[in-house]
Order: sequence, then structure tokens, then C-alpha cells
Amino acid sequence: MAANNSPEFNWSCPLPSDLAERILLAHGGGGRLMQKLLESLFLPAFSNEALNRRHDGAVVEVGGARLAFTTDSYVVRPLFFPGGDIGALAVHGTVNDLAMCGARPMFLSAGFILEEGLPVAVLERVVRSMREAAQAAHVALVTGDTKVVDKGKGDGIFINTAGIGLVEAPSPIGPQAVRPGDAVIVSGDLGAHGIAVLSVREGLEFDSVIASDTAPLWAPVRALLEAGIEPHCLRDLTRGGLSAALNEIAASARLAIRVEEARIPVQEAVRGACELLGLDPLYVACEGRFAAFVPAREAERAVEILRRFSVCAAAQIAGRVEEAPAGTVILKSRIGATRVLDLLSGEQLPRIC
Repeated sequence: MAANNSPEFNWSCPLPSDLAERILLAHGGGGRLMQKLLESLFLPAFSNEALNRRHDGAVVEVGGARLAFTTDSYVVRPLFFPGGDIGALAVHGTVNDLAMCGARPMFLSAGFILEEGLPVAVLERVVRSMREAAQAAHVALVTGDTKVVDKGKGDGIFINTAGIGLVEAPSPIGPQAVRPGDAVIVSGDLGAHGIAVLSVREGLEFDSVIASDTAPLWAPVRALLEAGIEPHCLRDLTRGGLSAALNEIAASARLAIRVEEARIPVQEAVRGACELLGLDPLYVACEGRFAAFVPAREAERAVEILRRFSVCAAAQIAGRVEEAPAGTVILKSRIGATRVLDLLSGEQLPRIC
């Protein structure tokens, strides 16, 4: 850090030519290609202590208070889908990133990029949804911006939100705090959000209606903290799903993570849809689910607490952390075989958040 506490920027980080040629094929942030982009370009360019922790948000100290700060952009297509829409998603995604830092969400900003010709009724519906989601999450939208782009350049609406929260966790939460022996808890069933979006986008109909799991997550996280549970790491399972989250944490912590497929909850309707479409639910994005790394002695009590909340009713202990092989996620399948649960090159389902 510089003497004036401003980040030091290093722009001498040319983008590898093979990566530059393939950026447009990445389709989001959940794959190996985007991890390479992060490591090759963004981290070297903007390196500082808060950014280098590589968590869902940055934790900074201001006037003796610990604040969490995060930002995200939403380009989901279509704008409306079973169980949610881009407006609710923009609020939930940002407050959840703050919650993963052990922070109580407080304030949001919103930037709207609107395509010329967008019906006002559509914008009103999105804004109304954002307002309702913010009220339910007990956050205030305190500043924002609006831009209009030419017709055909914006796909309706893109939204960027940033959030500030007050850290209430007594100890730092992040990949660097993960320890061998930690239990890995999955807070609920996986894949519903991605399949809900895909069903509308592609005009698919299933026997059961699959609704997005989008929801705010601070309440269950706060309950863990108030009960004296000390989560070492929390990570919401958005782009790239459970696999991406576990791989990012294993790489950052330089530890191994072992999980059991039979202990990872997936709705039968979602599992069936994934089988039909050739998708793996472990890679499908969620918007109301998270992974929690807690000391093994606290795992059962943590699951009991989480299950008190409807959004975490299917919480399960899914695995554990080990020392080796470092940086690897290993899955024990339902038939007892083991395989490496690796990152995909891109993303199974682009434009779902």
C-alpha cells in the first residue's frame, strides 16, 4: 500500500495472447478461463491487501469500524423468470456478498444501463421488485445512476449494484482462515436458479415448476454468529455453482476439499432437468445458497441453526477440508468412486445472473 493508503497500481501485466483471443468465449466468472484472466490481468493491475484476499467483498477499516464493500453486475436473460427477476437478483446478490463477509448489509447503490426503446412498464416492474427486495433485506438504496445506450446494444436492462455493510463477525472470514479438519456445509439444495432461468430462456417445460432460489442470506449467517459459531469461510454459490466456489477456496487456502455427492442436496426435479439437458448441478448457479466452512466440532450445531430458516431447510454437512492434495477438490460419487471436481473452461449456462 502507498503511504497515503491508496492502492498501488501496476499496469505492467500484458494479457496473454491466447487468453485475449478467448475472452469473449468465457461467458462469465465461473470458469477456469476467467480465473486466469483474474490472475493474469486484474490482480496484478490493482493489487492491494483487501483485493488480494479474493473474497466475495473487501473488508476495510474506517474510523475504527470494520466495513465490508462489494459490487456486482447483473445481465441475466430473460429479465423475468420463475421465482425472481433481474431487480430482486441485483439486491440479493449484493447483500449476500456482504453476508459472506460476516457483515450486516446496510446501504446499496444502483447503476442502470437501459436500452433505447425499453418499455417504461418493464422498468417500473424491475424497480418495484428491487424496492421490495431491499425492504425485505433491511437495506437502503442511497445513490445511483442511469445511462441509456442505443437500441440493440443493451439487451433491455443491465444493473450494477454496490453495497456497504458493517462487519459483525468477531474473526476474519475468508479462504485464508480455512483449516484442515473444517467441515464443509452446503446451506441448501443446488441448481434451481440456473434451471429456472434456462427454462424460460429456452421455452422448456418440466413436470414440476422449478423456481429460482434467489433470496437474502444475512439472517441465517447472523444466526450462526449470534450462536457463537465461528465460520472460517462463507461463499455464496453463484456463477460456476458449488464447484467454482470450492475450487476458488481450495486454491486460495492451498488445501484440499473432499465432498460426497450423496450428501449434497439437489431437488429431484432439478436433478432430472440436469440429466435431460446434460448439465451437472454442481456447476449450476444458485442465488440463495452458500457453502460454510466451520470447525468440525461446531458443524452439527451449525446445520441445526441453519435449518430453522426456510432458505436453508435442506442444509447438509457435505465434506471436509484436508491438507493434501493442495488446491484440489475431490468428489466421492454416489457409487463410491472418486474424481477431481475441476473448474470448467467457461460456464455451462451464461447470462443467468
